[in-house]
Amino acid sequence: MQDDGIDEPIIERQVHAFYGTARRDPLIGPVFEARVHDWDHHLGRMCAFWSSVALMSGRYSGSPMQAHAPLPIEAAHFGRWLELWTETAREQCPPEAADRFILLARRIARSLEHGIAVHRGEMPIPSHPNQETIHVQAD
Repeated sequence: MQDDGIDEPIIERQVHAFYGTARRDPLIGPVFEARVHDWDHHLGRMCAFWSSVALMSGRYSGSPMQAHAPLPIEAAHFGRWLELWTETAREQCPPEAADRFILLARRIARSLEHGIAVHRGEMPIPSHPNQETIHVQAD
C-alpha cells in the first residue's frame, strides 16, 4: 500500500464502481458500449492499468493512446469522464487515495486529449486547469 492508501482492493473497487456508472451515462456510456464487448476482460485490464499507474506495479501492457485515438471522443467526453471518475473516487476511496486518483486521472486525460488532437492533425492549445482544451485545426 502507498502512503496515500491506494492498494489493489481500492483500485478494483474504484474501477468497477466507475465503469458501473460510466456505462449508464448518456454521454460516455455509448462510447464504451460500442467498443467493449467483454466487460470482465476490460475491467481486468483497467485494474491492471490503474495498478501500473498508481502503484507502478507493471501489471499493464498496452497502448492507451492507440486504443483511444480512433474513438469518437471530444473535450466534453474527457470532461464527463473526469467528473464521473472524481465523484466515484470521492465515494469509494479514503480522501488521500481519492485525491491521488483524481490527480492521476487529470494527467491521463490531458495526455490522451493532447495525443488524440495531434493524431487528428489538430494543434492542441494548452488549457487552464478548469477549462476545456481548445483545438485549432493545423494547416
